[in-house]
Amino acid sequence: MKTSKPTTNEMQAVEQTIGKILRWGVIVAATIMIIGLLLYLMSGSLGVATHYHVKNFSELLQGLVTGKPYAVMMTGIFALILTPVLRVVVSIYSFYREHDSLYMVITSLVLVILLTSFWLGIEFHL
Repeated sequence: MKTSKPTTNEMQAVEQTIGKILRWGVIVAATIMIIGLLLYLMSGSLGVATHYHVKNFSELLQGLVTGKPYAVMMTGIFALILTPVLRVVVSIYSFYREHDSLYMVITSLVLVILLTSFWLGIEFHL
């Protein structure tokens, strides 16, 4: 089933959604970071040894469950990093709705590059 060309109102709604995603992503990430900072100030320690780096998500989750300030702050950074990635995903949908295949392909390629860089960062960090 072929979808009809979206109206100006629909496209404005998508643009507003993208704006809200970016705004709320930053607000949520900043809030998580502030909570981590407050935990650090209250405990006086990040909860890990000096020069320690989390190696996988299970370690991060374990740190969150135990209330380690470093894990909370890293989660805030992770949320901040994911915010523009989510914007790229919504943009792909927007270009799909506009039947703009060139920009849909380009934006999909950007998403693949982002995901590949995350994967490579995880692989080479370990």
